[in-house]
Amino acid sequence: MTTKNTASGELSDETIDKLTENLAKVEELRERLSKVMTHRSTHNAALDGPNQELFGKAATAYWQDAVHNPAKLIEQQMGYWSKTMAHFVEAQKALTQKGLSAPEDHGPEDRRFANPMWNHHPYFNFVKQQYQINSSALLEAVNAVEDMDPAEKRRLGYFTRQIVDLMSPTNFLATNPDALEKAVATEGQSLIDGLENLIKDLENNNGELVVKLADEQAFDIGSNIASSPGKVVFRNRMMEVIQYAPTTDEVHATPLIIFPPWINKFYILDLKAQNSLVKWIVDQGYTLFIVSWVNPDASYREVGLEEYVEEGYLTAIDEVKKITGQKQVNAIGYCIAGTTLSMTLSIMKQRGDTSVKSATFFTALTDFSDQGEFAPFLTNDFIDGITAEVEDKGVLPSVIMARTFSFLRSNDLVYAPAIRSYMMGETPPAFDLLFWNGDGTNLPAKMALQYLRGLCQEDRLARGEMELLGHKLTLADLDLPICAIACETDHIAPWKDSFRGVQQMGSKQKTFVMTQSGHIAGIVNPPSKKKYGHYTNTDMTGDHNHWLEGAQFHDGSWWPRWGAWLKKRSGKMIPARTPGDSSHPALCDAPGTYVSNKPKA
Repeated sequence: MTTKNTASGELSDETIDKLTENLAKVEELRERLSKVMTHRSTHNAALDGPNQELFGKAATAYWQDAVHNPAKLIEQQMGYWSKTMAHFVEAQKALTQKGLSAPEDHGPEDRRFANPMWNHHPYFNFVKQQYQINSSALLEAVNAVEDMDPAEKRRLGYFTRQIVDLMSPTNFLATNPDALEKAVATEGQSLIDGLENLIKDLENNNGELVVKLADEQAFDIGSNIASSPGKVVFRNRMMEVIQYAPTTDEVHATPLIIFPPWINKFYILDLKAQNSLVKWIVDQGYTLFIVSWVNPDASYREVGLEEYVEEGYLTAIDEVKKITGQKQVNAIGYCIAGTTLSMTLSIMKQRGDTSVKSATFFTALTDFSDQGEFAPFLTNDFIDGITAEVEDKGVLPSVIMARTFSFLRSNDLVYAPAIRSYMMGETPPAFDLLFWNGDGTNLPAKMALQYLRGLCQEDRLARGEMELLGHKLTLADLDLPICAIACETDHIAPWKDSFRGVQQMGSKQKTFVMTQSGHIAGIVNPPSKKKYGHYTNTDMTGDHNHWLEGAQFHDGSWWPRWGAWLKKRSGKMIPARTPGDSSHPALCDAPGTYVSNKPKA
């Protein structure tokens, strides 16, 4: 720390040099910011929020309610005014009579306001409590709106919460004590570092602001992440197929193939050795294959679900059968890959193809009748914006998907990381799961619209109206043994919706497991952690509430329970297989080449 002042009160030479150095950095950063924003890649404005029609309908409903029931409006406003005035009077009293101390009532607990100054400093306490009063008034006003379509009201509530979260005083330097304290302690260096972090994020995303969640320098794909040994044994334009090296002398005869989602990279299932599902499966004595999907560019514009099924699923299953000499495989589909696996199985059933012995679904939706938290993004104005975006670019850029998912948990995945990075000047944490979360992929134009309109918006699969490759698909076709893993707090594929889809499948051998935690942590839950438990119930005749009421809770990971289920359907033990064969020579080591491909949109 340099000396700030001389005895006479003047700035020391050291401090002047430091300030001069920082000013020069600011000028350099300003030029970089200007450059990246001048050349930024734009996207359709419809993707930034709802059209004005939503707010127009909300205003109309609000004022109609006010006309017909003025007492209600007056009551709401008087409640807000009285709380605000009482808060102001209490703050004034604290300033004049209590020696500049904050009131004893610090307001509701909120982890964003963890710094003690939010409770004990009169200025910060006043700002925090007034924000909480304002937030409560806004949300109550939305909840009180009547004569508005329930779906539109839910969407209005979502965007109102976004505004409330955006306007938190923690998001602004002048009202964030943590950022101010650090700026003073570092002579402004934290702000310089934060500006550098901001510009780097803009540069890395062609001018789109996507907050980096993890330190990318801490991970090397294939070295300290996605490092399970294996070989790429097949490759086409859609995928690489990886076969993992055995760790046991014998393996089950029936091979296992995992289809991960192509919105992110496959290595969520192979992070570190301690939490790698890939390693755990191989250690249980299975010949494991996994698909690593290509990260498409504009040349994939016309690639749809048809190509993912034909050149992906069906081809991968066929190649695995050839390599292992088996007539059947066990298959796993995760998230959107689970949805597509269900469609593939319907096609196979109609073709008389019995190549899949059993199917496991990880957090997969097949019934989209309740759009849940994604409802704000599945209205026509937003999908129309996506349509214009993909027609222009040929793909739906990964940055759009990343931003959409992040704003479903904006305080955790947008504002808190932004504060640490841009205000505090901190390096993002070396967290493998967050590193993977930031490693997204583009979606081909045709496929993205088929998924968003045909499946999410119109629910064609569950309705029996989805047509693909000349087949009319139905969940009733899925008559093979099925195991579904859903997650209790999953906001992407809610467990109740997953349950409803599994109920419609034609299998007489259904196993449904609900694990604690969310879309990722619930699946990546190794037994060694002894962290999240799970629920089971063989009775699937009622709705999800009936299932949960009768469910039994089990401590620990669901992996061993599923492993026992899979073992019964995996055949006898045979000598372990080495990756590939004479007609499938190793093309390269795992994790392959597609996993590192980052084409621009």
